[in-house]
Amino acid sequence: MKVIRSVAEAHKDLNSVVTVGTFDGVHCAHQEIIREVVRRARDRKGRSVVITFDPHPKEVVASPKGSVQLLTTIDERVALLESLGVDLLLVIWFTFEFSRISAEAFYKDYIVNGVGASEVVVGYDHMFGRDRQGTVRELEEMGRKYGFSLVTVPPFQVAGEVVSSTRVRKALAAGDIEHAAALLGRPYSLQGRVVEGDRRGAQLGFPTANIHPEPANKVIPAHGVYVVRVHIAGEQKFGMMNIGVRPTVAAGLAETLEVHILDFDRNIYGALINLEFLRRLRGERKFGSLAELTAQLETDREETRRFVAGLKDHR
Repeated sequence: MKVIRSVAEAHKDLNSVVTVGTFDGVHCAHQEIIREVVRRARDRKGRSVVITFDPHPKEVVASPKGSVQLLTTIDERVALLESLGVDLLLVIWFTFEFSRISAEAFYKDYIVNGVGASEVVVGYDHMFGRDRQGTVRELEEMGRKYGFSLVTVPPFQVAGEVVSSTRVRKALAAGDIEHAAALLGRPYSLQGRVVEGDRRGAQLGFPTANIHPEPANKVIPAHGVYVVRVHIAGEQKFGMMNIGVRPTVAAGLAETLEVHILDFDRNIYGALINLEFLRRLRGERKFGSLAELTAQLETDREETRRFVAGLKDHR
């Protein structure tokens, strides 16, 4: 997959099949759109093109709901789109000035006269252009005017539920990471830098790596204890991760993300670590004493080992 950052880098090819969107999460519904683009491009022996934006438009244009929480970084999106067989990815730097471009001007400059298009594929609820005023009906009219056909992909459902980035975020906010994984088509993941903690875990016999998420506005699942797959320095490990404010230790502590990596004893301060959430073991709660907390952590670790053993048995 070729990745470009300016439409000026694009070779205009009228035999292109194009889709446009932020695609945060690259969830199952997004994947259905991308696969339709790739299928149609291959059928016509043309080129599959995805146009996306960085940063997320809601990071630039104020949202009444506040700062956007990302499901995927741009690097994650690039990797996921490449895995789906896309030929060309145009990443547009999203600025406030760019957000003021009208729907028609965007399609004329970036698609019709930019990458070129024989077909444009969009989701059923696609909205675009300044203040998201452009609709599918207007896009059909543009297609007739500029010579491309429009393909609309219907809602994609998992277990009777229409898949959307909002639903993925709600599942993660509830700690339902298995439901989030079903909507995403893969486990939810985040990455972060290993930073110094207060070494409280080591004192309890459960040394942990404290994680500072990168970027800071990545979606963090609900407080609780999770089984995670850990990727670090080319290695794959498993661990149990706690997200929360550690109420048993003290009141008023800041939220921390810390992972106890199974069968691992190395200094990894400063390392970049990637975590995939596989199962939620329990919610966060306050225990009567540190001894009670330690006993529960022993139980959590054994349950984590059983879960991991089950994964290995089915490989």
